[in-house]
Amino acid sequence: MGINLLPADGKVCSFDCVYCECGLNADYRAKTPMPTYEKVIKALEKKLIDMKANGPQPDVLTFAGNGEPTCHPDFARIIHDTLLLRNRYFPNAKVSVLSNSTFIKRPDVFEALKKVDNNIMKLDTVDEAYIRMLDRPVGNYSVADIVDTLKEFKGDCIIQTMFLKGSYKGKSMDNTTDEYVLPWIEAVKSIAPRQVMIYTIDRDTPGHELQKATPDELDRIVDLLSKEHIFATASY
Repeated sequence: MGINLLPADGKVCSFDCVYCECGLNADYRAKTPMPTYEKVIKALEKKLIDMKANGPQPDVLTFAGNGEPTCHPDFARIIHDTLLLRNRYFPNAKVSVLSNSTFIKRPDVFEALKKVDNNIMKLDTVDEAYIRMLDRPVGNYSVADIVDTLKEFKGDCIIQTMFLKGSYKGKSMDNTTDEYVLPWIEAVKSIAPRQVMIYTIDRDTPGHELQKATPDELDRIVDLLSKEHIFATASY
């Protein structure tokens, strides 16, 4: 079951990725405010009560939505109460968060992410210039700081990385080559996550000249990670 903490009529994100299936930030400005903590928890409990009575039983409660869920000002409180509701209604369900990692230096966000079952955090490369072309962070951003904070999870985290090819505005966006993959693997080794998820483009993207990485390219990266004793999976 997906949970969206952001306005339903637009996108709110600290990245402006050229591959985002939600589109570019400027094209989908929200006109309504974020749902309040009270509204989120009330709606979630109502839905869980209905599912308890009528099914289906959820395997995972996933925070994602139209942008970055951890930017919600009450993210930590929402996670705390979601875990309580999960334990009450579906104790076997997992709680997952899909995050671009930009707010993990906030102590409340960091602690909340440590509590969920699956904290799935983005690290598309460790090349700062490339990230500014692909992920286009909004505001201050330092990939070195992000990696250092990811290390503080002490291995209890999941890293998710987009691999793709093609171009955007005349610049190559291919991050499947050793130029990008090998330094990224070194960073992943230092983070020592319990899992790495790699994937490629699946839906339409704002950058129409972007291309999918091939299964062989993704499998090669999984093999490189396996040689470093890092568990990894690929979605084609």
